[in-house]
Amino acid sequence: MNKLKILNDPIYGFITIPNSLIFDLIQHKYFQRLRRITQMGMSYLVYPGAHHTRFHHAIGCVHLMQQAVNVLRFKGVMISEEEEKGLYVAILLHDIGHGPFSHAMEHSIVNNVSHEDISLLFMERLNKEFNGSLTLAIQIFKGEYPRKFMCQLISGQLDMDRADYLKRDSFYTGVAEGNINSERLITMLNVVNDELVVEEKGIYSVEKFIVARRLMYWQVYLHKTGLAAEQLLIRVLKRAKELYNRGVKLEASKALLFFLENKISIDDFSNDILDVFSQLDDYDIISAMKNWQYHNDFVLNHLSKMIINRDLLKVKLKKKEIKQKSLEKHIQNLINAHNISEEEAEYFVFTGKISNQAYRLKHQGINILHKSGKIEDIVKASDQLNLKALSKPVTKYYICCPK
Repeated sequence: MNKLKILNDPIYGFITIPNSLIFDLIQHKYFQRLRRITQMGMSYLVYPGAHHTRFHHAIGCVHLMQQAVNVLRFKGVMISEEEEKGLYVAILLHDIGHGPFSHAMEHSIVNNVSHEDISLLFMERLNKEFNGSLTLAIQIFKGEYPRKFMCQLISGQLDMDRADYLKRDSFYTGVAEGNINSERLITMLNVVNDELVVEEKGIYSVEKFIVARRLMYWQVYLHKTGLAAEQLLIRVLKRAKELYNRGVKLEASKALLFFLENKISIDDFSNDILDVFSQLDDYDIISAMKNWQYHNDFVLNHLSKMIINRDLLKVKLKKKEIKQKSLEKHIQNLINAHNISEEEAEYFVFTGKISNQAYRLKHQGINILHKSGKIEDIVKASDQLNLKALSKPVTKYYICCPK
C-alpha cells in the first residue's frame, strides 16, 4: 500500500506525507477525529469562512516542519533520521487532545484539564500501540529532549504551530492582517549553540509575524462576538452538567452524557476515559443543543437557542474593570423581565477580562543572528517598530448581557 501520499492544501499546495509512521498516525481514529473539531471554535459565527479544522492545521504544521528540517540540514545542522521522525510526529500530534470547539471544553465539563495534558495522554497511548516508535517525539513534545532547538520548533515563540495557524486562520477568515510569510521565516532559521535563531536578513519577516499576532488576536481570536459565543457555550455545558447532577433527564450522545455525569480531572483519565473522550467532537455538542433548545429549563433552552440561531448576548469592551453596580442593574432587569432567580440570571449577565500579549520578552525570545555572529533579542535588534510596546500585555474588560 502506498503510504507516501500527497494531499492538496489550499495554502501550501501539495503536501507530501513524509513517512509511513506519519501516514499510519493520520489514519488512526484518534487523529481522524480532528476532522470534526473546528480550529477556531465559535469564530465562524463572526467569520463565516472559519470552518477549517484541527486536522487541516496539523497537516499544515507537518509540511512546515519538513521545510524547517530541510533548511537546517542545508545550513549544516545535524538532524538524524530518528530525530526528523520525532519532530514530524510531535508536531502532527501537538493538538490531538483538543475537545469540542477547541477550548470551551477545558472550562466546562472537565476540571481544568488542558488540551496539552490530553494530547500527551493520547501520544503515550499511541506509543504503546506503535511499539515505542513515539518515544522520542514525546520527549521533544514535553521539552525534555537535550537538543533545545527541536523543542523550540514544536513550542516556542516562533514555532511551526504559530507559523501555520496565523497563515491558515488569516486565509479562512479573510483577515489579511494575519497573512505572514511562513516560508521566508523558515528559510531564515538557523541554529547556534543548539538554540533556534533567525538570520539578520529575516528581521522584517519576524516583525511582521509579531504584529500579525497582535492584530489577529484583537481582530479574530478575541473578537467580542466570538468571545460572547464561546462564553455562552461554556455556560450551556455548565448548566447541562448542573441539571444532570440534579437528576434532570437530558438528551445527548453517550460520550457527552458520560462527561456530564462524572467529575473528571487529569488524574482520572484512564485508558477507558480517554476512549470516551476520543468519541467527543463538535457534532455531539451541536446535536445536544438542537435538542436542548426545547428543554423546559429556562436557562438551558435560552442559551442553546442563542447559539443555534446566532442571537447572542450584547458585549461591551472597556478599558477599566466593570463596576459591580452596572452588573447588578442588568441582573435585576433580567430577573424582573422573566421572573427567574438570581442564580439563573447570572448565566446571561457576566463580566470577564481578555489579555493580548503578542511577544513575551523574558520567555524564550526570538533571537536574531547578526552577520558579525552577535545574537540579540528581536526587541533590541529591531529599529523598525516599537516591538517593546507589543511585548506588554494589554488587558480589556467585558460585560455580556441580553440585548
